[in-house]
Amino acid sequence: MYPALIGRKVGMTQIFDEAGNVQPVTVVQAGPCVVLQIKRMQTDGYDAVQIGYEDVRPQRATRPAVGHAARAGTWPKKVIREVRLTEAAEGVEVGQTLTVKLFQDVAYVDVTGTSKGKGFAGVMKRHNFRGQSASHGTERKHRSPGSISSHGTDLGHGGNIKKGKRMAGHMGAARCTSRNHRLLGVDVENNLLLIKGSLPGANGGYLFVTRSHTARVKKA
Repeated sequence: MYPALIGRKVGMTQIFDEAGNVQPVTVVQAGPCVVLQIKRMQTDGYDAVQIGYEDVRPQRATRPAVGHAARAGTWPKKVIREVRLTEAAEGVEVGQTLTVKLFQDVAYVDVTGTSKGKGFAGVMKRHNFRGQSASHGTERKHRSPGSISSHGTDLGHGGNIKKGKRMAGHMGAARCTSRNHRLLGVDVENNLLLIKGSLPGANGGYLFVTRSHTARVKKA
């Protein structure tokens, strides 16, 4: 089974490594997760394992969700994610419980979550614009983006603003992935992962932790 779990962000703390250096870590309550479905190339067009986290009362779930979970012999789940695989899943069955033991031999992880919402933000905070001149001649427009001129219109496709134009707007509260974090500790008894650095979202938010795809681990 490819190392992947759903969990909750507990908060940040610090630990000491073997050399006595202080390492800032984020504590993640990962799992236990239940395998709800195994998708195969022959039937679904791709290989994947669907996992669920955190029980929900049947009264709070839809009937399709209750029936889907019942086939796996478990309660409906609040968070469901799919782990895409490059080949057919081996060593995993529907209804099996996955714990942090999957990460005991993993050095680096990728973490996906929802970033903190910042509300409506201007261009200086949202896109790191420098703002207008602070000298004389600028009046109550110091944090303005300035004129967008023809750069704002989508010429040939109407006079609307181009999609993706950097302007003021809703900041944060978006799905994002933070990659190549060192996994400094695995607490099997308490289902905890100690991941170096800060992770997306606020404390208590849901995170999807997988083995890193791009980290280059130096061989001893």
